[in-house]
Amino acid sequence: MTGSKCNLRIGNGYDIHRLVPDRALIVGGVKLEHPSGLGLDGHSDADVLVHALMDAMLGALSLGDIGKYFPPENAEWKDANSLVLLKKVSELLKIEGWQVVNIDSVVIAERPKLKPHINLMCENIANSIGIDCKSVGVKATTNELLGPEGREEGISSHAVVLLERI
Repeated sequence: MTGSKCNLRIGNGYDIHRLVPDRALIVGGVKLEHPSGLGLDGHSDADVLVHALMDAMLGALSLGDIGKYFPPENAEWKDANSLVLLKKVSELLKIEGWQVVNIDSVVIAERPKLKPHINLMCENIANSIGIDCKSVGVKATTNELLGPEGREEGISSHAVVLLERI
């Protein structure tokens, strides 16, 4: 079976952003409070979960990455809401003849605790894409004080998406 005849595609994405003072901390479209008052640094709102997801969606169809569609050099995307960008990526997939079947993702952060916000993150993502919340998996874990996430230098996310031809 060739790629052009296949009715399913899988994509994976990854993103990491540095934690800095004087920035909002937005993950999965939810504004969070970091115990040290830190937020994620980036050109847009730096939502690592949504960025990883968009890269997974684009990668599944070999369409490049989010930098191709929302370049940091473009002032239009300065402080952009990543859920709006996610909706644009979802619309691009539909134009290409594909839709999201399901998502599995993980956010790696020592603090703040994300568990109380997971359902809202799933709802935000599902609403932006136009799928059922039960098709969106978001998990959270720490890095056990190891690496940049463990030292609270940043927060990262991995995402996997399954697409089907419409």
